[in-house]
Amino acid sequence: MRKFLLPILLIAVSACTFQTKHRGYVFPTTLESDVASIKTVAQLEDKIGNPQVKTVHGDEVWIYYGADENYRGPFPVTYDNRTVLLAWVNGNRVTRTQILHDADLPIVRPAPGETQIPAAIELNALEELFNNIGRFSPAGLGQ
Repeated sequence: MRKFLLPILLIAVSACTFQTKHRGYVFPTTLESDVASIKTVAQLEDKIGNPQVKTVHGDEVWIYYGADENYRGPFPVTYDNRTVLLAWVNGNRVTRTQILHDADLPIVRPAPGETQIPAAIELNALEELFNNIGRFSPAGLGQ
């Protein structure tokens, strides 16, 4: 009995990985003091880098995001040390900055279900198969 349980136990324990990966920007530990001295876009790009996102409508806001993604075996992925840096840019000047940490960020829960796409065509597996016939050229024809 022990010979049977020991391999199963070893496989179960080896599947439990404890790993942390950093996602997004790796902010310096002195982020607050570094951001306080930034007055121009050139300084912002030099100290922090290019933004992940720039807003399209309204004020131009540059957004930087970084978080630690934690893998704990079979449990769901969790995130901590989340940091968001918002920089309001007007021309070549940085007019305002704001740093948000874990406690400042709202908890957003996705709504259950799916969002319907207008005019979407839903095909079953057989329809998908026949729909793709003739769409692909044979290999080597260069088309």
